Amino acid sequence: MNIPISENPRVVIVGGGFAGISLAKHLLKEKLQVVLLDRNNYHTFQPLLYQVSTSGLEPDSIAYPLRKITRHSKDGYFRLAEVQQIVPEENLIKTSIGDLTYDYLVLATGSKTNFFGNESIEEHGMWMKTIPQALNIRSLILENLEQAVITEDPVKRKALLNFVVAGAGPTGVELCGAIAEVRNHIVPRDFRDLDTNEIQIHLIEGLDRVLPPMSEKASEKAYKFLKELGVEIHLNTMVQEYNGETVTTNKEGLNFKTATFIWAAGVAGAPVEGLNASAVVDKADRYEVNVFNQVTGYENIFAIGDIALMRNEKYPKGHPMVAQPAIQQGRNLAKNIKRLLKKEELVPFEYNDKGTMATVGRNKAVVDLGKMRFGGFFAWFLWMFIHLYFLVGFRNRIVTFFNWIYNYVNYDKASRLIIRPFKSNKKNLEVDQKKV
Repeated sequence: MNIPISENPRVVIVGGGFAGISLAKHLLKEKLQVVLLDRNNYHTFQPLLYQVSTSGLEPDSIAYPLRKITRHSKDGYFRLAEVQQIVPEENLIKTSIGDLTYDYLVLATGSKTNFFGNESIEEHGMWMKTIPQALNIRSLILENLEQAVITEDPVKRKALLNFVVAGAGPTGVELCGAIAEVRNHIVPRDFRDLDTNEIQIHLIEGLDRVLPPMSEKASEKAYKFLKELGVEIHLNTMVQEYNGETVTTNKEGLNFKTATFIWAAGVAGAPVEGLNASAVVDKADRYEVNVFNQVTGYENIFAIGDIALMRNEKYPKGHPMVAQPAIQQGRNLAKNIKRLLKKEELVPFEYNDKGTMATVGRNKAVVDLGKMRFGGFFAWFLWMFIHLYFLVGFRNRIVTFFNWIYNYVNYDKASRLIIRPFKSNKKNLEVDQKKV
């Protein structure tokens, strides 16, 4: 990897998400050699991915080069690599670009989409964990609108204009709200030969309310906001299959012909091979860690963020897989690694829950902040301020802010470009078969 030998202990951080960069920023100031590894050369601000997928923002607004984090450090390095295996008995990791030893290893590999074993959804559905996936959704939405304009078959046109989202957590709710705004504000001006009444947006949720992680008051407000935007909500409904044309649910007669099905119903950890099976929690695919974020069975291997499962009385299933626990765990682990070097007692992690929020559309958001519950314009303004504050990089904040101002004043989404045409897995398979 061309990492020089250093007199300082080497800390290898796998993953440039919220947890990884939070830890790296604090450790790069210390007498340590810090090596940050990621399969991408940028950090993704995932809370705003849905705006990329619905033409509200360009990808570079929510991406930050990881080399900018290490460039001012004399003993800090970034390598574009995918970690393939951990060899803990040798303090070694194997990657796509070579092997590397470590004194301390920190796993911040984040999460992946959880399909709960449903192969049909994984094969034919869309999901949104990365910028390329968000761009795929953007292209598919715009391509289906373009196709609907020239389609004479009413059944096919209905499928092209039917948007179905599974999962009414923050991602699903925000996606539906954004798609509704495209229908209500963009389509009437850009696609004057389309009847907006033909465009249907369906949100499917297996539980009895939207935004299950939030308060009931927030759920009620979000439900009301979505209905005002024209989103059809189907509660206590489970998706059983999607074959590329029809979404089948557990309710008799409730099926949807659609060319756009987005799966936002679950996540799981993204572990790396090599550690004992007992360190990984089944189904969740997250590393079991103690209060110091040490992986079970290992003293010098840590896990932080979405991949870490730290159980306690308040969080028996681990902390929420969102940005704040990741940022705070990174900060706390930086302190503990410094304490380890000084042979001082470690400080247990305590999560400071700063609240939960979700935006539903223009002037519409819900916020749970401690015991306070509110929604509407003020919640929407607070949502914007918080997200701008936590965006990595001054340029990203400025670009995103001016995009939002432009969108708000003009009822417009400036990024509705089909830069990279999307082809579904099914279409790609057909093309490959024709080549053979």
